[in-house]
Amino acid sequence: MGGRSGGLVCSTSSYTGIRTRRLCTSNNTTFPFPQQPQSLSFAKPLKLMSQPLTTNSVLVEEAAADGDSSAAAPPLFDYHRIDQKLLQNIVYDALVWSTLNCLLVGDKSVQRSGRVPGVGLVHLPLSLLPGPFPESHWKQGCELAPIFNELVDRVSLDGKFLQESLSRTKNADEFTSRLLDIHSKMLQINKKEDIRMGIVRSDYMIDEKTKSLLQIEMNTISTSFALIGCLMTGLHKSLLSQYGKFLGLNSNRVPANNAVDQSAEALAKAWSEYNNPRAAILVVVQVEERNMYEQHYISALLREKHHIRSIRKTLTEIDQEGKILPDGTLSVDGQAISVVYFRAGYTPKDYPSESEWRARLLMEQSSAIKCPTISYHLVGTKKIQQELAKPGVLERFVENKDHIAKLRACFAGLWSLEDSDIVKKAIENPELFVMKPQREGGGNNIYGDELRETLLKLQEAGSQEDAAYILMQRIFPATSPAILVRDGNWDTGHVISEAGIFGTYLRNKDKIIINNESGYMVRTKISSSYEGGVLPGFGVVDTVYLT
Repeated sequence: MGGRSGGLVCSTSSYTGIRTRRLCTSNNTTFPFPQQPQSLSFAKPLKLMSQPLTTNSVLVEEAAADGDSSAAAPPLFDYHRIDQKLLQNIVYDALVWSTLNCLLVGDKSVQRSGRVPGVGLVHLPLSLLPGPFPESHWKQGCELAPIFNELVDRVSLDGKFLQESLSRTKNADEFTSRLLDIHSKMLQINKKEDIRMGIVRSDYMIDEKTKSLLQIEMNTISTSFALIGCLMTGLHKSLLSQYGKFLGLNSNRVPANNAVDQSAEALAKAWSEYNNPRAAILVVVQVEERNMYEQHYISALLREKHHIRSIRKTLTEIDQEGKILPDGTLSVDGQAISVVYFRAGYTPKDYPSESEWRARLLMEQSSAIKCPTISYHLVGTKKIQQELAKPGVLERFVENKDHIAKLRACFAGLWSLEDSDIVKKAIENPELFVMKPQREGGGNNIYGDELRETLLKLQEAGSQEDAAYILMQRIFPATSPAILVRDGNWDTGHVISEAGIFGTYLRNKDKIIINNESGYMVRTKISSSYEGGVLPGFGVVDTVYLT
């Protein structure tokens, strides 16, 4: 749960990455994973695109007309067998499309790229063509979105459940403790949020053994890549419209995507419900943000389509410029705020001093609509995800038995470290588990030998530090061949994918105004990689091809 982290899994494939090598034999039950996560940053230039070999696939079309067997479509989704000349054309066109349509982020090698717009731009790391995804599982994920929206809202209202469930975590994790302190203060003053909204994202993988769609996590704060998901959909539809006949693929099998429009629509409707035409939407941002263009795009939609002003402020600036007026209105630099849209505040790094914590408390105390509230934020913690998976807990929040069954069907195994039996199993078979702390953003989860060693150290210490973690079932999805493109270079790899389904929710007292499935984004990574975050360098952005 949380903002940006990717689900971490292992694959039983015989292929491990850009330089494929055998991972394990079909009869072997041990998994010799690398000690460190493998990044998709290429160690050296691989195949640098300088110019297209042809224009509009003339060479390929001529070859096909001449009966050239190399131009025949490869077996479906066997992208490693694409004719090299055709492949170079597709890569070149993908890079052109990405540039023309702003599928771009700040280049981390350029110092000012995270602060100054237009400086040091580079295309997002991407999968050249979509991977297969069963349509039945896709529909299942989409149907779950409004159910999860409602679940998050109902859990957020049960302050006692949140405080009790996270009580041990509070003693072991300072960041969660500070969030709980703010939540506790809101309970003490009986702060009511009559208007509640969420832009959430539930991330899934398909377990190859059981053929089940399993939830990796629920993100309730700073759910990113709505625009990126839409742009990747446009890229893959464009490439398949041009090259699909050579690949045996139909662009219509890539699902439509309107995630960024629906995010902006939800914010606009929340602004309307606040009912102050002079108020603005506050976008809370990090000091440095390479993915600022997605945020600016949402602000542009709010301005041009909905005629709503938005302002961007860091937590530090909000502390310096913010105050609460006598009527409860949040004012920042003299501007009344109707909606606070968090694109920061999900990681301890966003709170380097007390100034940032003061800003978070100030916003929570105000009458502004928070996306998300502190309680929504806490619902997105790993510990709450684990608590909701316990027998009988869902019934506390969900009345519809069909909805309960659908939710439980997508829950992976989740356990507290208080469960001595499961800890023993994890020590004996660490390859079957992942250990998750209350952290977001990628690069935080623990696997393999490190997992075993961490559990043993926690046992020896005999403290409550184990409350800062949960254990989760390791998911083993199928792998597929892919072409990965980063920094204008491309190479092949065998990959696994994680699909994130967005949901938007808006409620004013008893009236539900929005409760929708709202588009998607997909992250893909090399099958041997532990982590899935795109901007940290572990994964690439992608879409799905429904089968």
